[in-house]
Amino acid sequence: MSAMHNNSAGGNARDSMLSNVMMAGISGGSGSGSGMMMASGMAGGGSVGMGTSGMQSAGAAGGQANMGASMGYHHHNSSSPVVSAHHHPQHNHNHVSQVAANAVAEHGANNFATIRTTSIVTKQQKEHMQEEMHEQMSGYKRMRREHQAALVKLEEKCKVEMEQHKSALDKEYDLLLHNFTRELDKQSAKHQQEIVRRVKQNDTAEKKLHKEIATRQEGDRKAFEIHRKKEYKANKERWKRELSMDDTTPKRQRDATLQTQKDNLKLAEAQEEQRLLRVQKTYIELEMRKFRRKKMGLLHDLEDQLLRDELSKKQQQLEQAHAMLIKHHEKTQDLEYRQQKSVHALREEQISKQHESELRNQNEYMDRAERELLRRHALELKQQPKSLKQKELQIRKQFRETCKTQTIQYKALKRQILQTTPKEDQKAVIKQLKEEQHRKLTLLGDQYEQSIADMLQKQSLRLDESQEVECHQLKDRLQYELDILTAYQSKNRMQAQAQRDRERKELEDRVSVRRALLESKMETELQQFNQERAERIRQLKEKHDKQLEAFDEESTRMGFSALALAEASKETYPDEEASLSGSMLSLAHSNSSTSFPAGSL
Repeated sequence: MSAMHNNSAGGNARDSMLSNVMMAGISGGSGSGSGMMMASGMAGGGSVGMGTSGMQSAGAAGGQANMGASMGYHHHNSSSPVVSAHHHPQHNHNHVSQVAANAVAEHGANNFATIRTTSIVTKQQKEHMQEEMHEQMSGYKRMRREHQAALVKLEEKCKVEMEQHKSALDKEYDLLLHNFTRELDKQSAKHQQEIVRRVKQNDTAEKKLHKEIATRQEGDRKAFEIHRKKEYKANKERWKRELSMDDTTPKRQRDATLQTQKDNLKLAEAQEEQRLLRVQKTYIELEMRKFRRKKMGLLHDLEDQLLRDELSKKQQQLEQAHAMLIKHHEKTQDLEYRQQKSVHALREEQISKQHESELRNQNEYMDRAERELLRRHALELKQQPKSLKQKELQIRKQFRETCKTQTIQYKALKRQILQTTPKEDQKAVIKQLKEEQHRKLTLLGDQYEQSIADMLQKQSLRLDESQEVECHQLKDRLQYELDILTAYQSKNRMQAQAQRDRERKELEDRVSVRRALLESKMETELQQFNQERAERIRQLKEKHDKQLEAFDEESTRMGFSALALAEASKETYPDEEASLSGSMLSLAHSNSSTSFPAGSL
């Protein structure tokens, strides 16, 4: 019974020792290696940015750690901790730690070689992306500078064009005013010449009329003198004959009577002559006053006509000047609208080009990011079999190391048990130990194979899931960035359109105010011209009235009444028709004037 108890105790002790040895080998190799891979994976993930390689290594390490934990939990329940504590030799423990360290070092070296290459590639990709971003920013800055330079050039061109336009309009208006002034001066000189010519013509006609009347009166006086002499002679003969027939009257008395009759006849003839001279003088003076008054009226009519012609020409010139100002305003308005339209078109074109460039760069960035993600996923899928194979080889190596360790420990345990086991029982104990060893190794191999299968399955699933999640995240982020860009561009277009509408409204307001000021100025000038015309007409009428009044007063002092002057003359005035024809021709020529003085505008 004691031997059987010892054998049973020894078997339990052997089972516990084998279990602890296998636990130490599995946990020491797999757990430590997995921890290093996870750390290296996290470091690799930090360098890449997205952390895809790090997530893959961490996932693989997590699978091995779970495998080791499950295996350790299984053996821990089937063995005794007391026996493992009492039957673990010191040199065996050191040997197991050394084997585990070697396995970890070999596993870490194999996996870090792949991660280091990915980090270098990722670093190059980041540098390339930074270069592309710098190139895009430089392109944006260059585009903005070109757009600003083109806008400044167009604005400067519009400014020069507007200055040339205003200068041309000013020259045209100044030339028009100069022509108006020159033609008005020419018209005024013609009118003055017409008046002088009319005055000279009136003086000539007056002298001619006076000469005609004087000549006729002189003939009347000569006929009167002949008639007087003839009548004097006939009366003298008759008186002599009558006296000669009267013989009773003394001759002296007859001579005295004859002389008295002669003296009375001479006196009567002298009185008649004086009366004739007075009548002739009164007649010629009256006719001259009538002629002068009529010519004065005609001269006044001529001055009125010339004034009306001058004022009509000034009004015509004022209307022409106003029409030119309106035309200039419309030309300036058209030029301003055309220049603003060209500036707005350039701005809109620049904004469209900028937005197209932004969208093109954004699409290129999105395509590049998607291609980079696909390439990285393909690289991960390509590297996954190699990494899984390395992990599988590492697990199998750990299994072989564990088997070697267990074999060494089994031999040591065998020697220790055989030293305390009777010789007749040693054969049975050795057989039992071999069977137990074979069973433990078989179980351990199955657990390793299952761990390898689980690791392969989990790593593949995790890689597929992580890549799919990463694809969705990238698409969501790129779509979000595109939405932000399109929203910003839409807001920018709305702001630009609002600014263009505001500038158009401001230009319309400025044009409207300028048109209103121009029309107000034109209305003021027209009112001033009407006042000037009324004043000129009033002054001329007042002048004519004063001249007629002074002439009538002078005629009254001379003894001629207004009624007598108003009677139609029996004389035919010389050059009257020619004078009227000349006046009409002069007025007709004066209508061709189209000048306007600079000051009156």
